[in-house]
Amino acid sequence: MSYDATTLWAIVLAVGLITLGLRLSFILLFGRVDDIPARAERTLELVPAAVLAALVVPAVVSLDSSLSLVAEPGKVVAAVVAAGVAWRTENVLATIAVGMTVLWLVGAIV
Repeated sequence: MSYDATTLWAIVLAVGLITLGLRLSFILLFGRVDDIPARAERTLELVPAAVLAALVVPAVVSLDSSLSLVAEPGKVVAAVVAAGVAWRTENVLATIAVGMTVLWLVGAIV
């Protein structure tokens, strides 16, 4: 299926406006609400971890054509070590540095 340039730009513009509307609605909503419910705050605290997991897990494991999990051992080791560093230090830069170093070392060894 292919679209002409005008249709593609219309889709990009529409999606951009929808995204802007969603973001703006939260800014306007929470700007008018004095107190955010405790349940909403607890839920919003979990968003960064969920986004990070959604970004990291597909880079470490994937599905092959038979829908079975495939993982590169070096990436799994680096991810586990980085997760441990993140848990112990709560330092993003240390987590990235240690994770990348372990990935490079495992790649050099294997």
